[in-house]
Amino acid sequence: MHMGQNSKIIMERGGMQLEMVLVPLGMGVLLGYHFWLLFTIINNPRRTVIGLNAESRHKWVFCLMDPLKNGVLAIQTLRNNIMASTLLATTAITLSSLISVYVGNNQTSSSGLILMEYKSSSVSSVKFFAILVCFLVAFLCNLQSIRYYAHASFLLTVPIYRDKKEAIEYAATNLNRGGFFWSLGLRAFYLSFPLFLWVFGAIPMFLCCCVMSIVLYFLDTTSSFTRDLYDHTTSVEDMESNIDRQTLLL
Repeated sequence: MHMGQNSKIIMERGGMQLEMVLVPLGMGVLLGYHFWLLFTIINNPRRTVIGLNAESRHKWVFCLMDPLKNGVLAIQTLRNNIMASTLLATTAITLSSLISVYVGNNQTSSSGLILMEYKSSSVSSVKFFAILVCFLVAFLCNLQSIRYYAHASFLLTVPIYRDKKEAIEYAATNLNRGGFFWSLGLRAFYLSFPLFLWVFGAIPMFLCCCVMSIVLYFLDTTSSFTRDLYDHTTSVEDMESNIDRQTLLL
């Protein structure tokens, strides 16, 4: 009887030591990757999908706020983005509510347990609290994304003349801020996957962090072919817009 209890205590201590090593190591891998991604976005934005999309949105606003263009396309595009952000915000707050109810019920049912079982339930509560924080951050980021998209929908439909570049820059900045908050909300959802696997142990969590960093690298970076195609497309669009303006002036 005592041998079984001693072996159980040894296994639990070994699992705690493994979590103390692998969990910070896995989170360090993810944080290191995202620090590199932030550094690349600031210094070489075209190498990343986030930077290239921000530049595309900036040029899209300048093209769309021409006095000869129609604002219906802008409203429809921003409405789709607002609907997507609303869906993610609703999903995040729903999952947060479910996790809060689950953790509250577990704490109520485990109030009379012995000390070792209480410690394990406390560790489990920390894991679920980390997942809850991820979903709350995702909810707040998507709310901010909706806010900036809604504000940009008003700015894009204001009659703007060609010489008012400051107003167009302000509209493009608000649109890009909405896109950045959308990206942060997605990152919070991505971070919840290794935290979910942390419930099943430190080894699945560490492996998920490593695999996710590799997958995100291929999703976040652009190839030379993509950058060349983007440059070619934007140069052709600039030539066509200049030809249209010259024909209208004639």
